[in-house]
Amino acid sequence: MELLFLKAALVVYLISSLGYMCSLYVRRVLAAKVSTWVLFAAFILHTVFFALRYWKTGQPPVISLHETLSFFAWAMAGIYLAFQLKTKTRVLGAFVSPPTFLLMIVASPGLGGHVSLPGVLQSNLVPVHVILAVTGEALFALASCAGAMYLIQESMIKNKRTSGFIRIFPSLTDLDRINHICLMWGFPLLTLGILVGSIWARTAWGSLWQWDPKQVWTLTAWFAYALLLHQRLAIGWKGRKAALFSLAAFVILLVSLFFINIFFVTAHTFI
Repeated sequence: MELLFLKAALVVYLISSLGYMCSLYVRRVLAAKVSTWVLFAAFILHTVFFALRYWKTGQPPVISLHETLSFFAWAMAGIYLAFQLKTKTRVLGAFVSPPTFLLMIVASPGLGGHVSLPGVLQSNLVPVHVILAVTGEALFALASCAGAMYLIQESMIKNKRTSGFIRIFPSLTDLDRINHICLMWGFPLLTLGILVGSIWARTAWGSLWQWDPKQVWTLTAWFAYALLLHQRLAIGWKGRKAALFSLAAFVILLVSLFFINIFFVTAHTFI
């Protein structure tokens, strides 16, 4: 039964992505507004899948790489939708919905069967560690989307290419505000996730730090976001500088999330 909701969510995520792309093509906010409601429907279907999956297996939806990617997509969509309650940044969904759909495409082949946990992962700290860290990372993903749209719109304004895109894009102020809020919430969540992971590592492996490649890259990303947060709060960074640095920091985070398991030997093969 849960797989039906997963497949339905996947289809609706696709429809939402196409709708947002259409809004850019026709340069009309209405298509983006409709697509936001479609994305909300996909988010609900995805949530029901998680609930049924948990009821069937008794395990949180973050105990394998595929489930973690699915949770990342769900968190990213949910956070973006939450922003729609306060800001009218509908067209930003064109930068959010397609990556969410692609994450679901990658995740879906591994979401059907039962996943048995190795003994070292049978701890309540593991899902807490993953949920906190991935939610923080999803906030950073949304910050990078807002940063990318900020840079595109700023470039169009500077080059005096004020086409119909400018009319439907969110204001630079709203995009910078989203970038800032995502940083303010994402940094403490990622920090808590790292701390919980360290406590679990101390219990499982007898040491808080093993110089594991994923640990090193995640800590590097943490320092990058810590620097960005300091610069925004203490020095007043905003706009272009904050958008560029947010994108650079997210590239480091992407390496930790997706490339470490491919090119390095790591103890974090489960996520």
